[in-house]
Amino acid sequence: MNLVIDIGNTLRKVAVFSKKGVILRLFFEKQLSIPFFEHLFKEYEIHHTIVSSVGAGDDNVLEWLDAHTRLILFSHKCKLPIRLAYATPETLGTDRIANAVGANALFPGKNVLSLMAGTCLVADFVNADGEYLGGSIAPGLHMRLQSLSCFTAKLPLVESENIEFLIGDTTKNSILSGVINGMASEIDGLIDRYRKVYPNLKVLFSGGDSDMLQNYVKKRIFAAQNPILLGLHKILELNVSED
Repeated sequence: MNLVIDIGNTLRKVAVFSKKGVILRLFFEKQLSIPFFEHLFKEYEIHHTIVSSVGAGDDNVLEWLDAHTRLILFSHKCKLPIRLAYATPETLGTDRIANAVGANALFPGKNVLSLMAGTCLVADFVNADGEYLGGSIAPGLHMRLQSLSCFTAKLPLVESENIEFLIGDTTKNSILSGVINGMASEIDGLIDRYRKVYPNLKVLFSGGDSDMLQNYVKKRIFAAQNPILLGLHKILELNVSED
């Protein structure tokens, strides 16, 4: 079995994959610890592990994993099933690369725009030839809500919640309308602009806030639960098989 670890800005995702590439267990952790993996390795016979990190890692945990499994620390220098046509691959987040690989695996031979709504709103585009061209990065839902409070004198910090209105009749509702409806319009507009260039575009939507935001997005999208984990597993398989 294979172990895939995605260390993000907020959460750590840990997935156990079967030999057939199916997720058997999925964990969302705020921190990783050696006891957590000791218990996991007693339950599953894990041979290979890949770790992708855009957040703060734990060197002790990585050392333990390296001693108990074949460990690959993912970077843009690893073998990839797609080609990076990005001007500065050394600055490219590993989560974005994995997201692109996952999108390509879900829709091989297609133009795919993969949107992630998490800490940031990230767009990654892979063309039908399997080339990653890049995309965009914008503030995410909670970052937008926090910025309104941080960079103004009197606007309150508002927590996200589902809304059914366009016009906010209170300051709180005005903020929710501006941020939520604004993000939905931004996503719809982004999809429109890509489809003008790539008419047969496939669109994926994932991330912690995707379940909420997809209720407001008008464009047709495919809800993908774990494109980053899928991409990391594809990368792990490729690097292990070609050693």
